[in-house]
Amino acid sequence: MEIRARRPYRLLDCQSYKLDEPLLLESLDSVAFKVPIPEDGACIFTGKTAIYQGNKDVFDDNAGHVLQKGVPASVCDKTAANLGTSKDILITDSTWHYTGGGCC
Repeated sequence: MEIRARRPYRLLDCQSYKLDEPLLLESLDSVAFKVPIPEDGACIFTGKTAIYQGNKDVFDDNAGHVLQKGVPASVCDKTAANLGTSKDILITDSTWHYTGGGCC
């Protein structure tokens, strides 16, 4: 599944909706592909990137993810969580915009 965009939809104000604070509603544009789901779960792309910043030229996790030093690579949220445990890899926040070219 890919999240292609995240856009503001409507703001619910405190007076009209009797809320403690304004509530922003957003819409997500997504695309889903019918593919076999891996044993460790589905890949959901929300625009995260992984950037290797270690001492070697490349990082290989031996699970199919090879990162070049200093080059951002699109990764799914599951892979971002796994790679994010390494001090040598920077994981960016979700941009909620994904245009393809992912790791998985």
